[in-house]
Amino acid sequence: MNHQNTLDQLGQLKLQGMADAYHVVISLPVQEQPSIHPFIARLAEAETLHRVNLKTQVYLKQSKLRYNAVLEQVYCNTARNLSKESLQSIADCGFIDRSENVLITGSTGCGKSYLACAIGRQACSFGYRTLYLGMTRFLERISLSKLDGTYIKMLNQIEKTHLLILDDFGLHPMDKIARLALLQILEDRYGKKSILISSQLPVDKWHQYIGESTIADAIMDRLAGNAHRFDLKGDSLRKKKTD
Repeated sequence: MNHQNTLDQLGQLKLQGMADAYHVVISLPVQEQPSIHPFIARLAEAETLHRVNLKTQVYLKQSKLRYNAVLEQVYCNTARNLSKESLQSIADCGFIDRSENVLITGSTGCGKSYLACAIGRQACSFGYRTLYLGMTRFLERISLSKLDGTYIKMLNQIEKTHLLILDDFGLHPMDKIARLALLQILEDRYGKKSILISSQLPVDKWHQYIGESTIADAIMDRLAGNAHRFDLKGDSLRKKKTD
């Protein structure tokens, strides 16, 4: 049997996971090589894992996450008002399947963005399309899309993501166009997709920040009614690192 031909054929079929596993097996002494049925199972498992990893890498690249964060590295203690149990409640990303939202609040430097990105990375690893946008970039995209006629296209692209992350909510004033755009995005996602918002403002101040009572009522109704909340406490982690 010409092993190289087999490797070449697997490569041509874009079965790189199988090719890698096959190469490992044929490198073993004959007496250590598995029998046919375990061997095929091993190839299939290797190909599955390879494709899952490729998909995760694509989703991570598309997500544009601000930090390369993972949930296992999120610092939990009582002083931060953050427990491992509360993180475990969302670690399986079941909240995305249930179309639930996540709201993260806390003072500057307390780790809101890091936690948001860690949740985003977890979502990507579980096969969910994720998109991270700082509010500055979000507001810019809305304004530009209105000018160049791509507003509907932008809304459709956002609607396709399973998890939308809006970071630093409340730092920049919202005009009427931005309010209506946010309401439309929440309307498109309500009961279908999830949104994660981080903010220095407490949730009870969001209504005032959004402005226009009727629109604010509609936004908060769709945003906060089915949300997991993390209210981070403690000193700035950036300051601690500097010290």
